[in-house]
Amino acid sequence: MGRVLVTGAAGFIGAHLCQALLARGEVVLGLDNFNAYYDPALKQARLTALTGDAPADQFAMVRLDLADHEAVLALLRANPDIDRVAHLGAQAGVRWSLEAPFAYTASNVTGHLSVLEAVRRSEGRIGHVVYASTSSVYGRRTDGAFRETDRVDRPASLYAATKLADEAMSSAYADLFGLSLTGLRFFTVYGPWGRPDMAYWLFTEAMLAGRPIQLFNEGRMLRDFTYVDDIVQGVMAALDHPMPGGGHRIYNIGNNRPEQLLDLVAILEELLGVPAKRVLKPMQPGDVPTTFADISAMRRDFGWTPTTDLRAGLTHFVTWWRAYFGDTLE
Repeated sequence: MGRVLVTGAAGFIGAHLCQALLARGEVVLGLDNFNAYYDPALKQARLTALTGDAPADQFAMVRLDLADHEAVLALLRANPDIDRVAHLGAQAGVRWSLEAPFAYTASNVTGHLSVLEAVRRSEGRIGHVVYASTSSVYGRRTDGAFRETDRVDRPASLYAATKLADEAMSSAYADLFGLSLTGLRFFTVYGPWGRPDMAYWLFTEAMLAGRPIQLFNEGRMLRDFTYVDDIVQGVMAALDHPMPGGGHRIYNIGNNRPEQLLDLVAILEELLGVPAKRVLKPMQPGDVPTTFADISAMRRDFGWTPTTDLRAGLTHFVTWWRAYFGDTLE
C-alpha cells in the first residue's frame, strides 16, 4: 500500500482516524490548517497524542488551507506515494454558519473542490477518496429513519447546504473523470478528544463548573449519537473498498438508535456525580429536532455495524475528560 492523506487530521474525527490507520501499519500524511474556530491548543494536543509513538517515516503533518487549491495540488504532486484520501477537513458547526458564512464556503465548498481537482490531476494514482458529509443534509425530518435515497433538497442550515454542494460536485467529478468517491453522512459523533462546541462537551464543562446547561427545543431533541471509534472503523471499511471502475456513492454512518437529549444529560449526571441545572430554550435556527440513521447500506456493503452504546461511549468520554482536565474547571 501507498500513503493515506487525511485532511482535518488535527480535528476530532481526523485525529482518531490517523491513530487507527497508524495502528494497522499505514503510512499517513496529515493535513490541517489549525484554524481558531475552537482553541487550536486542543488540536495540537490531539496531534501530540497521536504522534507520540509514531516513527517519523510513518506519519507527517502539514499545515495547509484547503481553500488554497494550488497548494493542495502541489502537495499531491510532491507526494506521489499518496494513493487514497480520507477528506475530513471542513468548517464544522451548524450555528456558527449564521455568523461566519464565508468560512463555510471557503473551507467546505472551495476546499472540497480543491481536493477533487488535485485528485483528478493525479493521473490515476489515487484510487479512492472517502469524504465527510453530514446528517444535517436531511433537514427538519421527524418521520422515521433517514435513508440515502430520501430527498435532501431542503437543508436547514448553510453548513448542510455546503455539504450538499460537496455531494453534488463529487457526483459530477466521478461521472466526468471516473474517480472513485465515497461520501459518508456522519450522525452526531462524540467521544474523547471531541469538539468543545458539541452538546455533551458543553454540558460536562458547565455541570462541573456549577453553571446551568442550555437545553434547546426545551430538551425535546432526538440524536443518533455515534461513538467516534465506531465512526473510524466505518471510515476505514469504506476506504478499503473503492468502487471498481470508479463512481460516486453515499452512505449514512450512525448508531441507528436515536436517543433523547435528556437521557444524555441523565447519564452525564450519574457519571459526573453532579446534578444539571437546566435552562429550557427554544429551538435554535439551523437545528433539527431529530436525526436517525438507516445504516443498512453500510452493513450490506462493508459489514460495518456500531458496537458502542451511549452509556459506554459517555463513560469513555468522562474518563478522558478527567485525565485531561480534572474534575473541575476554573
